[in-house]
Amino acid sequence: MRRARRLRLAASLLALLVLGLPLAVAPAAARLNRIELARVSVAPPSSARVPLDLAFTDASGDRPTTLGAALGGRPTLMLPVDYTCGNVCDPMLAMSGAALAATRLVAGRDYSLILVGIDPRDDAAAARHMLGTELGDPALEAKAAALVGDAGAVDRLTRALGYDFVYDAGTDSFAHPAAAILLAGDGRVARVLSPLALNGGDLRLALVEAGEGRTGSLSDRLVLLCYGYDAATGIYTPMIRRILSIAAAATILAMAGGIVFLARRPRQA
Repeated sequence: MRRARRLRLAASLLALLVLGLPLAVAPAAARLNRIELARVSVAPPSSARVPLDLAFTDASGDRPTTLGAALGGRPTLMLPVDYTCGNVCDPMLAMSGAALAATRLVAGRDYSLILVGIDPRDDAAAARHMLGTELGDPALEAKAAALVGDAGAVDRLTRALGYDFVYDAGTDSFAHPAAAILLAGDGRVARVLSPLALNGGDLRLALVEAGEGRTGSLSDRLVLLCYGYDAATGIYTPMIRRILSIAAAATILAMAGGIVFLARRPRQA
């Protein structure tokens, strides 16, 4: 089941590579200009800390909670997402889940995973759907928190993170950073990571350091701004091209292996 899901993810990324479909709003459909897109960034201020008293709804049980309760005093990987995005948010969550699994750390004990919806119109059902469809790990899904909140809570959180996004009314979509925010257990911002370029070893080290209260430098936090898809020009940056190329190669190898396996089965029978 998990292997099939990974193959579907890789196939989707291969389709994006082959067909030239964007990971964000395509230039032909976008109604945001360059000045508006330039506002899309993530740059936490010095000593940034999220407000732990922020009230949200935890979609898993459809119950009220606070951001502090969701963190649980543990180092936390936070993904600001649009639950109805259908573009970069889906692979972002899937790749984050795969990287977390590769750390061999235990969710709910060694770290927390939190999704926060940036669109206040999204409800708990949309959050549960994304979590259940894209994460791909039932054990991690059971421990993850998918939070939805009102506009005031979303605004306070994103301001604290220096996370700026822009709503495009013409396409009813958001241009937003593809960012994973690593938090220390007390809510301090430790690092900003690219969820499309995570690996288990680096993520494990970052989580352990965040658990010890160590935070990265400002340059560590801003590195994500060099990655991603440029919706204004329709050009993939080198990092995204590399990720898609690797995913395409993995998909081709997996398909070739599957064909060989299926071809041999009748012969063995």
